[in-house]
Amino acid sequence: MSASAPRIAIVTGSESGIGRATAVALAEAGCDLGITWYREREDAEATAAEVRALGRRAEVRHVDLTQLPQAADVVDELAEALGGVDVLVNDAGTGHASTVLDTDFATWREVLATDLDAAFLCLQRAARRMVAAGRGGRIVNVTSVHEHQPRVGAAAYCAAKGGLGLLTRVAAIELAEHGITVNAVAPGEISTPMTGQHHQDPRENERRWIPAGRPGHAREIGEWIAFLASPGARYATGGSYVVDGGLTLMAAIPNQLG
Repeated sequence: MSASAPRIAIVTGSESGIGRATAVALAEAGCDLGITWYREREDAEATAAEVRALGRRAEVRHVDLTQLPQAADVVDELAEALGGVDVLVNDAGTGHASTVLDTDFATWREVLATDLDAAFLCLQRAARRMVAAGRGGRIVNVTSVHEHQPRVGAAAYCAAKGGLGLLTRVAAIELAEHGITVNAVAPGEISTPMTGQHHQDPRENERRWIPAGRPGHAREIGEWIAFLASPGARYATGGSYVVDGGLTLMAAIPNQLG
């Protein structure tokens, strides 16, 4: 990608949480935004309002990422509306808590479809447009610390995020010749609706098992993603950047909680 800043970004799952924070951070960096939502249109419109307040354009579309492959059409729709795509952020995702023995196949497929299949299809649509435009691009996949570390009771989620991590690395190799970087951001516990923390200041939630002592704020992930989309990150590709307040380091501290 050239040294110029990206102009148009699409962020899936940007009605709340990390997706909203990312959309706003990219708007602050000068991007027009394509915003997608699944459950709450009002939340997506609130994200769009924040983007427009920063003087950037915003287009909003509904998408159900279990309805594949047609759901990935949203990338093309938003790119057509905005005039292209320089940045894709695959943020939309879901999870489920049950053991390997108790997870039914329908649930397994729903999580894999949303977190991995849809991310692949959206990446593919955006990358094809970036290659055709000939000015490079940025793709950032939001995974999880569970891309790297297992979590009991989350087999489908861990499998999807682990797969998305390897997809990131393969795509980074294949797309490098086109000036497209592909990276992952792997958040730890973040204060968002998905973790049951609605409108809470993470500084008020003590976490003895996290060296930073608290959950992260969605803004702290959005800023990382915006950096990976910036000219300053043009030489970084194929990485998975763990942003977790030190959570994954705790295995190196025996009996820390004892």
